[in-house]
Amino acid sequence: MNQKNIVKVIPCLDVHNGRVVKGIQFENLKDAGDPAELAAFYDREGADEIVLLDISATVEGRHTMLDVVRRTAKRVSKPFIIGGGMGSIEDIERVLDAGADKISLNTAAVRNPDLLAQAAQKFGSQHIIAAIDVLRSGDSTESDQKAQSWKVVVSGGHESTDWDVVEWARRVEKLGAGEILLTSKDRDGTEDGYDNDLNRQVSESVDIGVVASGGAGKLQHFVDAVRLGGVRAVLAASVFHFATFSIRGVKEYLADHGVEVHL
Repeated sequence: MNQKNIVKVIPCLDVHNGRVVKGIQFENLKDAGDPAELAAFYDREGADEIVLLDISATVEGRHTMLDVVRRTAKRVSKPFIIGGGMGSIEDIERVLDAGADKISLNTAAVRNPDLLAQAAQKFGSQHIIAAIDVLRSGDSTESDQKAQSWKVVVSGGHESTDWDVVEWARRVEKLGAGEILLTSKDRDGTEDGYDNDLNRQVSESVDIGVVASGGAGKLQHFVDAVRLGGVRAVLAASVFHFATFSIRGVKEYLADHGVEVHL
């Protein structure tokens, strides 16, 4: 089995005020549990990696949740990723020292691209993920895919930028990011399926792996993200947190449809 072809299944834990929450298009948040406990559950369930995003740290101008990182590190064996609230090399170092395997930079990377480059150089690209949140711009019904575009948004999706997603994806790859976590704000929490036009455009534009995020609601959506979107990992939150599907159920469905996974 070619390790590069193995698709990862990743639960995402959005953390707000020390609790896992889930909403729709980053709003109307519902409590979904304690992050360390939920991470430990997904670890036992066979998640390939686990993402914890401190969704309010950047907006509130504070550092990320080191206590959650330490508690999670004690309870999980699978790699876990921390995002949110890191604006300096020292911040990143603290999170990695607390036990995280990888970190993701989103707003901080857009505002200070040198931070991404410095982090990749100091800690290694394999530990640095560029998280990219986007909103579709233009006419979403346009049949000509080239007429459609997506703009990068930051600060939890509240602030627009001038970056086109493909241009920014290519830039973060050059800066040293080892992977891209790509979230469609339009699809976030809707359970209408991943935006595979977006996923395909980005995955075909870079050589590093792309993780699809935003919109999973049916088992077929995970297959479509791989087959139509060309991604190397699928990430979801609500469908796992509220037990619509299990990690193993998603993996078995992917395997049954010819996608290589770790069972």
